[in-house]
Amino acid sequence: MDGYKYKNTLSCTALVHPPNTYTAPKCTKVAQLSCVVVNSSKRRHLIFCQRLCVTAHARRGVVSAAYLRLAALCQMLVKKVVLNSRPGSNRVPDPGNFRLEETTLEPGLEEEEVLVRTLYLSVDPYMRCRMNEDSGAEYLTPWKLSESVDGGGVGVVQSSRHDAYREGDVVTSFTWPWQTHAVVKGSILQKVNPSLVDGHLSYFLGAVGMTGLTALLGMREKGHVIRGANQTLVVSGAAGACGSVAGQIGRLDGCSRVVGICGSEDKCKALVERLGFSGAINYRLQDVTAGLRENCPNGIDVYFDNVGGDVSDTVIAQMNEGGHVILCGQISQYNKDVPYPPPLSQETQENLRRKNITRERFMVLDYMSQAQDALCELGSLVASGQLKVLETIENGIENMGVAFCSMMKGGNLGKQIVKISH
Repeated sequence: MDGYKYKNTLSCTALVHPPNTYTAPKCTKVAQLSCVVVNSSKRRHLIFCQRLCVTAHARRGVVSAAYLRLAALCQMLVKKVVLNSRPGSNRVPDPGNFRLEETTLEPGLEEEEVLVRTLYLSVDPYMRCRMNEDSGAEYLTPWKLSESVDGGGVGVVQSSRHDAYREGDVVTSFTWPWQTHAVVKGSILQKVNPSLVDGHLSYFLGAVGMTGLTALLGMREKGHVIRGANQTLVVSGAAGACGSVAGQIGRLDGCSRVVGICGSEDKCKALVERLGFSGAINYRLQDVTAGLRENCPNGIDVYFDNVGGDVSDTVIAQMNEGGHVILCGQISQYNKDVPYPPPLSQETQENLRRKNITRERFMVLDYMSQAQDALCELGSLVASGQLKVLETIENGIENMGVAFCSMMKGGNLGKQIVKISH
């Protein structure tokens, strides 16, 4: 069966009825049971075991035993990823910090609950902070050892007892469990329209999701880009999920030059040839100071900072009077035992003060009132081809840890996604 396993398949399938054709007999006691199976030949969801009815003269103990036997037959086996261990302070995470387990979902949904099948999961730099016992940020809850990890996800509703969601709805959440299937509260979900991304549902985790919102609203709220002002924008982590979108937004909003800093020649080529950046600097091979002087002859007016550390110190040193730093992320510092945002060197602090450069921390969660309009704009930009989407896709929930660690080392081009099911 496609994506589902049962402890006794024959017993369960013998009870299958096409939707809306099974009517339970009248009775005084009704136990609700919601199980879902998949017809693998037609990939059609069939709702069965809808009602287990027992006549009024049946003994209470018999009702309970019958229900439990049927429920045991219909338990759904799922795979999930849990936090196996914490990397510790000043250490790089590895796939062994995660563990794949099999578990079962009990049949039946409570009020307001939704059964979802996971399609895609996201791995993001901020998750490194959640691996610590203390995330260092009040808005980030640390993951608990031996419990299911969560993050951005998109999937499809299989069954629902929430008024806002029906079977077949495509939904997303910022706190999606790393599981092949999950029962979640409907309140954490948001329904999305597949036509907004022309069926590319993974985009809801990237360019037309939280990542895209961060890039768009970060540039708009903190970048102070003025069309026609001949401004130069520099983006660090420019070939990553957020940086690749932020650079394009800066160009579309009127920056005359957009320069990206990244970690490979292939990434540099993608930034210039596919995304329309004016130039790109490979910090692993090039002298960043010299590269900035060459690519930013008029200095730097706006800096979208995704990495922090030495790269950011070098960029800030070449910024113009009255420039703006958008503090989005500090991935170079996430494996270190330092507060967020990390402290700046004395020299960099002096550069900021002397040149009256604003450096403001940006948190997209503070701007969610603008999210709906911003997502529609991002969807339109993608549909029109003005905003290009870069993705790196890993397959299989068993590779979540591998994908996360690769992303943390810069192994991704664009958004790192893990495909869980079709």
